[in-house]
Amino acid sequence: MDVTQLLADLHAAAPLVGPSLLAADFGNLESEIGRLEEAGAEVLHLDIMDGHFVPNLSFGLPVVEAIRRLTRLPLDVHLMLSEPARYARRFRQAGAEVITFHIEAVPQPVALLEEIRRSGAATGLTLNPSTPVSALEEYLDLCDLVLVMSVMPGFGGQTFQPAALDKLRRLRELAGSSLLLSVDGGVDHQTIGACTEAGADLLVVGTGLFGGDDYGRRLAELTGLARAVGDVQI
Repeated sequence: MDVTQLLADLHAAAPLVGPSLLAADFGNLESEIGRLEEAGAEVLHLDIMDGHFVPNLSFGLPVVEAIRRLTRLPLDVHLMLSEPARYARRFRQAGAEVITFHIEAVPQPVALLEEIRRSGAATGLTLNPSTPVSALEEYLDLCDLVLVMSVMPGFGGQTFQPAALDKLRRLRELAGSSLLLSVDGGVDHQTIGACTEAGADLLVVGTGLFGGDDYGRRLAELTGLARAVGDVQI
């Protein structure tokens, strides 16, 4: 998909829920993706962990390639890697349409942001909970998306950290409506409304979605709460 059209589609659909496949049943991945498509998912979020930048391993290029063969949904790939520059182009070739990496791993990110854009993918930066917005402020004009982590990356099922809301508000203030804002970690029925009220466009949800049998109902409930701005508070 053309990156300009993809970004336009994501902006138009916002706020939208991005199911995080890290929480899926990998023994039945094809079925899981089919269920998400039937439920109305519009994008899939893939967490790539190297066991070094974060203390856990997830999956790599072969799995992303397999997912790409199973679906035409856009793949939002979050590189939790110590050396994302070594792998970004390969993940693009594997099927990623959106690629984000951590400012903590690449404090001077201009070259990599530009490389990913040249490859035809949308790109952006990710902030850990302890990292201030000021760390990436000067690079916002090179980003299509900024991902705010509301938990420490590496493991699912953690408790949402409300400080992420202040970061979302600050980023929206700085960048206006042109920047897609994403949030990941502890996003569920209780926290999703506060996230969109703070400015989030893309709500990454793992256990809050995959924890039930009826993905369609849960996705509809989460989307409804995301769009009912102001109705849910933390």
